[in-house]
This record gives sequence, structure tokens and C-alpha cells, in this order.
Amino acid sequence: MESLTFPFFRADHVGSLLRPAKRAAARAKWRVGDLSGEALRQVEDEAISQVAKVQENVGLNAITDGEFRRENWWIDFVAQIPGVCIAEPDEGAEFKTDGGEGSGYIPKVVKTVAKIKHDKAILSRDYDVLAAATSETPKITLPSPTRIHFYGGRSMISAAAYPDIKEFWVDVAKFYQAEISALEERGCRYIQIDDPVMTYFLDDQMRDYLQAVGEDPNALIDEYARLLNACVSERRADTHLSMHLCRGNAMSSWMVAGGYSRLAETIFPVVDVDTFFLEYDDERSGDFAPLELVGEGKNVVLGLVTSKWGRLEAADTIKRRVDEAAKFVPLNNLALSPQCGFASVEAGNKIGFDNQMAKLELVVKTAEEIWQ
Repeated sequence: MESLTFPFFRADHVGSLLRPAKRAAARAKWRVGDLSGEALRQVEDEAISQVAKVQENVGLNAITDGEFRRENWWIDFVAQIPGVCIAEPDEGAEFKTDGGEGSGYIPKVVKTVAKIKHDKAILSRDYDVLAAATSETPKITLPSPTRIHFYGGRSMISAAAYPDIKEFWVDVAKFYQAEISALEERGCRYIQIDDPVMTYFLDDQMRDYLQAVGEDPNALIDEYARLLNACVSERRADTHLSMHLCRGNAMSSWMVAGGYSRLAETIFPVVDVDTFFLEYDDERSGDFAPLELVGEGKNVVLGLVTSKWGRLEAADTIKRRVDEAAKFVPLNNLALSPQCGFASVEAGNKIGFDNQMAKLELVVKTAEEIWQ
């Protein structure tokens, strides 16, 4: 199947995959001190080697480690950043079920307690193991820097460490620049920034939340766009950078609803990425019209296949929706994927392994038929 600007593939996926039972059991033992960190890594290494082959066998060209080393999509990475710590959950930020009820999943808060600095490459070993496990293109998923700030805003950042908030933004950017550079030195050329936080600006309740913690939502989303650009400003010219925007994904529950129009002008033509992975699996995502603001030359991977539930979409419906999106972005700059990962938290979505594989196979087969 044709690929365009390397490594932009017609069939792709967001990253996280359902955790195998052996890995889940090992992590549970490690968590209570019954398994060493090194023993856990060996179990993870084996599981990652196996899941890389599973992805290759489906026909995917972008291969991830399934986020098998993570409790959820962000916490294991952010917790290793010098200067921050993980605090208690924000009770007002509970994820919702499709019925609008609380799901029981509540994200934790990040506190910045000292100066942020980059003293080690967090994901280098992860990349090495993944790269050794596949002959295809390894993709590293990187939690967005916005996750460090959003919950609590300025109140969660030490005034002693950062009396001037501008210095906080500078240090966060320097940290991400260094981490991306370290990955590039290992040979990584496909990096994806995962940022559900950006979509929270679509929701009036979340905007009210920001105002309650002393933030101006309109000013903050512009600040986040500047921060993201600063974080990636020193990447290599041959590093393909994608950004995934979804509305929350935890055990088949979600955080916010709303079309992209409220953030499109601020993000799509402004944030310096090569490709956007966008959630479009149900009515919560709105229509395709905001895509007309995607900058020229940028790609959009349409998340038209849900990772939340096992029911399989009809290929003809997917093709029709791709045609609709092509009214706003040239077909040559479109691709197909699930709308999010299958296990943004380690418990995974309410979907079985076979259903997960059927979804990935559907993405690959349908993309082959569209872009043959």
C-alpha cells in the first residue's frame, strides 16, 4: 500500500493495546514488591516482542510497544520527570459512560514541586527494545506536556520554584526537546504526542473548571499551542511528528463531547506537526468541516473505527465517511485508524482481544481498498 511522507501510512493506530495476562500479573506483583523491576522489564520485553509481531501480521507498518510498560497513557512517563510528583485524583474530573453517568475512573493531578530538568532519557530503552522487535517502523507515543499543567493550573506549580510562570513553560519545553533529541539519537523517526487535554477546551464544564482554578481558557489554549511548538522546535527534519487528539478514553468511558470547531483555528494550522490523529467514531466528535483549517501539507488520520466497543463497523460506511472528510482535506493527505488506543489505562476498554484484532484488520483492509 502506498505511503507518502515517511512514515505516513494509510493504515495506522494510536498506540495502546490490550495488556496480556502474563504482563498484567507481573505488574501486579511488582506493584506490591513481589517482583523486581528488572524481572518486570523482562516480562514486558517478551510481551512487546510478541505484540510487535502481532501488529506486523495484521499488516500494520507503524509498530508500537502497546504501552505495555505503562499504568496509563501518561503517568509512568510524567512521574519520572524531575521536579514533579503525582498527587491525589481530581474528584471533579471523573470520566463518563455513554449514558452520561460517572465511570469510576478519575485522573490524578500533577504537582510541580521543584525546577523541571532533563537528567536522563526516559524512553530510550523502550525504543531500543521496540526497534529490535520489528522490521517495520517503530513509533513512540509521548504524553503531551499539557498534562503536567491542566489539572489545577498555576496553583499546582510551586511559586518558590517558579515565581514567574514563563520560566515553567521554558523548562517544560527544554525537557521535551531533550527527550525527543535522545530518541532521535537512538534512531527514532516516528514520534506521536498524545493530547486529550486539548479537547477539554471544547467542553463548557471544563472551561468553567479552568476559570475556577484561576485560568483563562481562551488564553491557555493559545499558551498550550506555543508550548507544544517550543517542545518540538528542535526535532530533526526527517522525524515524522504526529499528534493525537481525543476526548478521553478509559475503560470505554470518556471525558468531554463536542466537535473540533472550537479549537480548530487555534490548533490545526498553528501546531507544528506533520499529522493529526483525530477521533471521529461517534456523534460526540462532530462533523468534518473544521478540517478545512488543517494547514496545507499536513495529514489527518481519521479515527473512524471505535476502540471502545467490539461491534465491527461496516467498511462501506467507513469509505463513505472518508469521502466526506475528503471534501475538506485532500484524499492524498488522509489515512485511517481506530479513534484511540484500546487500553489507555491498563485495565483496557470493554473489548476482547479478538475484537481488537478484528478492528485493526478492518482498518488495514479498508485502507488498502481506499488507497489501492
